[in-house]
Amino acid sequence: MIPLKDDSRSASRPVVTIGLIALCCAVFLWQSSLSELMAGRAIDALGAIPAVVMGNARLPPDLLWVPRYAPIFTSLFLHASWMHLLGNMLFLWIFGHGVEDYMGPARFLVFYLICGVAAFLTPALATPHSAYPIIGASGAISGVLGAYFLTFPRARILTLVVLPFFFTTVNLPAMLLLLVWFIVQLVSHFTDHGGGVAFLAHIGGFIAGIALAPTFRRRDGRPVQV
Repeated sequence: MIPLKDDSRSASRPVVTIGLIALCCAVFLWQSSLSELMAGRAIDALGAIPAVVMGNARLPPDLLWVPRYAPIFTSLFLHASWMHLLGNMLFLWIFGHGVEDYMGPARFLVFYLICGVAAFLTPALATPHSAYPIIGASGAISGVLGAYFLTFPRARILTLVVLPFFFTTVNLPAMLLLLVWFIVQLVSHFTDHGGGVAFLAHIGGFIAGIALAPTFRRRDGRPVQV
């Protein structure tokens, strides 16, 4: 199931959502301009490696591009492929504009980054000696999905359903779609070993989004349109 569009209406332009998408795309263009060797070094230097961040390992001096904890944030803007980038940006656009309207731009940006931190810490605490870099915006975006799940219970999502030899579009309740998404992350975490996807980060980000969303609601009293 691939979400295409939601039916919530934003009262203002989602400048932070647009800015995050633009920044992720710009960073990926920079990654794509590097040689294969340098692209790998960039991921090692700017990706969030649990063992390094948790103090259980050190990077070689030539990879110390940023301070020890900075990769928790820089990793949110790195992606492994165009498909990785486009999938994440699709979800951020569909669900981000409504959550940004609910919180306001500044609060939404802080919320997004905190969810990114929570998403990283979930697998980092579970596997603190892991030497594999965690990259991508999906952990922070999972927090956005959690906030959307909580704050837009009546919204509906135009969804592309793809089956063997058949596809169609349906309007699904957002709560149902996101609940199915979360269950898939849980099942995948326990069954997909070595697949290269940090499902535990998605789970941690989603739960953080649900927990934090009420705290970040805008204070100007403006109603959110659904």
